[in-house]
Amino acid sequence: MSNAKQIVGDALVWDQLFPATEYCGTWAAHELQLEQMRQAGYDAVSITVAYDPEDTMTAIRRISHWRKFVRANDDRFLLLSSAGDAQRAKAEGKLALGFHFQGTTPFARDLGLVEMFYNLGVRHALLAYNHRNNVGDGIHERTDSGLSKFGRELIAEMQRVGMLVDCSHTGSRTALEAFELAAAPVIYSHANPAAVFAHDRNLSDDMARACAATGGMIGLNGVGWFLGLGDDLVELLFRHVDHWCQVIGAARVGLGLDIVTDPSMTLAAIAQDTARWPADQGYQADDLPACGPDCLEGLTERMLLAGYSSNDCRGILGENWLRLAREVWKAPA
Repeated sequence: MSNAKQIVGDALVWDQLFPATEYCGTWAAHELQLEQMRQAGYDAVSITVAYDPEDTMTAIRRISHWRKFVRANDDRFLLLSSAGDAQRAKAEGKLALGFHFQGTTPFARDLGLVEMFYNLGVRHALLAYNHRNNVGDGIHERTDSGLSKFGRELIAEMQRVGMLVDCSHTGSRTALEAFELAAAPVIYSHANPAAVFAHDRNLSDDMARACAATGGMIGLNGVGWFLGLGDDLVELLFRHVDHWCQVIGAARVGLGLDIVTDPSMTLAAIAQDTARWPADQGYQADDLPACGPDCLEGLTERMLLAGYSSNDCRGILGENWLRLAREVWKAPA
């Protein structure tokens, strides 16, 4: 067994972003993808249960679906409500499933829904998804305004209950104001460095440092659109990992691979909504190359060759997310 393979097998593997939405595959296909993740050595994963502009009831129905799925398959899956659940999943050969929103429209303008959704398992939420909402601007919005009054109140409530504020897909000024306001760590669940590949979805080093200064983390996105040009996706992903490690430190880096179950469904959805996914940002394509669980051993091997320690590798594979969950998540009220 190679050293890299052993590290991946021993590490607690945690991916903070699995977009199990209707434009990324059918529910049956998502369920099969989760089983494939478990067999590949994943121990914890966060599932998108709603995205802007979806509403409260849509989020509740999606959460209901996944909670029923876990109950019906409790020999293979469990709910991810605490850091200990991820560790228990690792010990029992199961996959722990957590939930998140890609946007804040499911909260409507009701701060009371934050605690309710937290109690149902939602552990992080993006402030905005590409466009403007009640909280602030998305990264592809025409403007770059900051947080609304409601947005400031929402962040305070999220952090009170233990829900992580996530600035992926969020406009720069909105994110910077969230960092300034933060009383707890803020994350980018899936965002890559613009210094390695220029794309509006990728971040400047200054934005990364501002996020890390809150005590937060950045998860690496494995989608080829954000990695850059080249045939070797593992090498491309390593370059992004390595850059973030140099800028914010290996302890602040994790995985948010954004694995799409059915690329054909995603490409069809993108072609029909060029406002949400602008054509000039490279979204209009014929394929969707991406790194998934099969890239983890190669990525680890590449990190070891570059001089990263086994502890660095284990942290990036998932144990950094575990540490952050211990720091931020609170027991439900």
